[in-house]
Amino acid sequence: MLSLTSQTRNGPSPQRLTSNPLRQVPVSSPRCFAKMVLETDSADPQTLPARPANRDAMLRGCGRSLMALFCLTLFCLVPGTVSGQGVNAPAGFVPTGTTPSYSQRPQTGTSTPVVTANYQRSNAAGTTNGQVVTADGRSGSQVPFPTTRLVSGQQPAGAATSVPTTTGVPAPTTTFPIAPSQLGLANPLANTATAYSPLVTNPMMPPPRVRVADLMVTGFPARTGRVMVGAAVNSDAGVTGQLTIDERNFDITRFPTSWSDFANGRAFRGAGQTFRLEAAPGSQIDSYRFEFADPNLLNYLPISYSVSAFLYDRNFTDWDENRLGARFGLGYRITPNLSLNGYLGANRVKIGDLRLPGLDPELDNMVGKNNSYDVGLSLRHDTRDSLIQASRGHYFEVNFRETFGDFNYSRLEADYRKFWLLRERIDGSGKHTVSFRTQLGFSGDETPIYDNFFAGGYATLRGFDFRGASPVIGGNDGIEVGGQFQFLNSVEYMFPLTADDMFRGVVFCDFGTVEDKVEFNSESFRVAPGFGLRVNIPMMGPAPLAFDFGFPVNKADFDDERVFAFYMSMIR
Repeated sequence: MLSLTSQTRNGPSPQRLTSNPLRQVPVSSPRCFAKMVLETDSADPQTLPARPANRDAMLRGCGRSLMALFCLTLFCLVPGTVSGQGVNAPAGFVPTGTTPSYSQRPQTGTSTPVVTANYQRSNAAGTTNGQVVTADGRSGSQVPFPTTRLVSGQQPAGAATSVPTTTGVPAPTTTFPIAPSQLGLANPLANTATAYSPLVTNPMMPPPRVRVADLMVTGFPARTGRVMVGAAVNSDAGVTGQLTIDERNFDITRFPTSWSDFANGRAFRGAGQTFRLEAAPGSQIDSYRFEFADPNLLNYLPISYSVSAFLYDRNFTDWDENRLGARFGLGYRITPNLSLNGYLGANRVKIGDLRLPGLDPELDNMVGKNNSYDVGLSLRHDTRDSLIQASRGHYFEVNFRETFGDFNYSRLEADYRKFWLLRERIDGSGKHTVSFRTQLGFSGDETPIYDNFFAGGYATLRGFDFRGASPVIGGNDGIEVGGQFQFLNSVEYMFPLTADDMFRGVVFCDFGTVEDKVEFNSESFRVAPGFGLRVNIPMMGPAPLAFDFGFPVNKADFDDERVFAFYMSMIR
């Protein structure tokens, strides 16, 4: 068996140049020389004997190595001296000559040998036009040039003994002299005469150790569907129950073929669509909602679409309101945090049980059924680190809507929230955060009273009753009719009270106003500072329990105050 080894002058012990296809073998350089060793066994040791231990032995080794290098040059220049065939050598190609030369490597700036070998297309058995069949039976349009050890006097199985070239001149055999070109890698084209000029690696740089292993990955589908049951009670809407069916990997086209598809979870699943059914009956509010959304329109466009329908029934203090509607929306995610959405909607609003009929013609005009159609466009930018208890980032949304039907009006709303993290522990707990929120809204002159802006309650202005900080008609005991302009703000500081973050304290100040027209009236501008408590109970759901105390320091004469506001929910 014939093999090659290399050794640096002052480097480690010699290493065998094996058939690793990821290596390119160093041939020679100003600091490296090669040594040819003839082996007759089939063993494949990883290293050769250690380097000489004294100066004389080193000099003798250098002399032998120079002689071996000279012999190697003769072998390259005199064809037929030693014959052999690489194990993976193409059977359909025969090298017609080699010409060693040197080329400047742009990566290192050193001169390394470049060997050119011309290949000609042959019609050997087992090959077709444009294809190469290697000795081990592989085929393809491109085959790497062999880098394995050469066996003297032996041909691999499947190699032809006589290969006619494209010119019709037969070559003696498929074996060919050992040449430096056999120490590199190449991808000769199968259907052309291709020049091969490999650049060997820099001998001063050790070859990388590449280990290849099979990796077995076992995947399990994540839970994408949920059935949630819960209840909530708050100072604005009373007690409500909740039943939600939510599937985030829905497939509307994957109908079941048998009952086992339902049991195995294969029915209507797999397309990444969203399906949601929600029912929330309560003492003051009944809400039912259906939604279907697909992130990719026509399965490949980067545009989402959604279809939703809702039924909403609310018993207000001054009237009863029933809303039935449907909406079709399109969305485009410009960046991971920025999205643009448009929608078309149809609504039917039914007003009944007016508390003070005949008080105002506008109130009497809205009683009964009112039909409207909406066209809207919204832009949203969200960088918050959490949707429930954010400590960093911001949220901004602007929404414009045009309404037609029994009432024709335009509406513009903007919502901005900003969060600052002041301090936290090294593990991310114990966060001290400051948040700011502002809401701005304008609505047209023909806006019906049921679609006006209202303020008051734990979600808008704490320290006031639900809708208690809104314009009224009929005096202090009149009807709250809201306004066509709103400007609401809140500043809040949240801090931990316990080491486990179960209890948190808040200090806040809510301020703003709702007016009939676009104006700021100092007599009706509301300001209410206060404090509160947040309680995190994981078994009750992600949202904390909220208890707030607000104290109005500036308000309108007709406002309704409520110092204590709360929100509690549990969902499983």
